[in-house]
Amino acid sequence: MMAGPTHYSLPLPALDRPVKLLAVASPYYKDIFDQQIAGARAVCDQAGVALEVAEVPGALEIPTAIGIAARMSNFDGYVALGCVIRGETTHYETVCNDSSRGLTLLGLQGLCIGNGILTVENYDQAVVRAEAAGQNKGGGAAAAALHLIALSRRWSQRETSVGFTAGPLAKGGETV
Repeated sequence: MMAGPTHYSLPLPALDRPVKLLAVASPYYKDIFDQQIAGARAVCDQAGVALEVAEVPGALEIPTAIGIAARMSNFDGYVALGCVIRGETTHYETVCNDSSRGLTLLGLQGLCIGNGILTVENYDQAVVRAEAAGQNKGGGAAAAALHLIALSRRWSQRETSVGFTAGPLAKGGETV
C-alpha cells in the first residue's frame, strides 16, 4: 500500500527589516480560533515578527476589516483566520466563495495576505486543520503572508528595468 502524499513547507523567509502583521480572525468557533491564533503566533515568534489580532464576527467580515486596515494603518501584511463548517443550507457556499473572493481581490491590489480561513465539511475536520501542533493552518497562513511580504520587498527594490529600454535621444527625437 502506498503512503499518502507528503507536504512541503517553505522555510520562513529572511526579512530585511521588521515586519508588522495583522491577523484578522473570527472567533465564531472559539476553540478553533484559539488554535489558529496560537499557530500564527508561534510562526511569528519564530520569525521575530510582531502580530496584532483584530476580531470580527464572521468570515464574511474578514476581507472588509483587512481592507479598512490597509487604508487606515501601517501593517506590512495580513493573516485571515476563521472557520466555515458546511451546514444544511447554501449559506456555506456564499460565505466560502465571498470571503475567498474578497481576499483574492485585496491580494491582487498588492496586499500581502495569508488565507487561513478553514472551509470544512464538519467540526472534526476543522479541529485537525486548526491544531497548532498538527496541520497548523493558522501558522501556515502567517508563513504565507511573510513569504509575500519578502517577495514584495525584494521586487520593490529592483533598480533595473525589465523589457524594452529606450536609448539616449539626439536632437529631433531620433535614437542615437
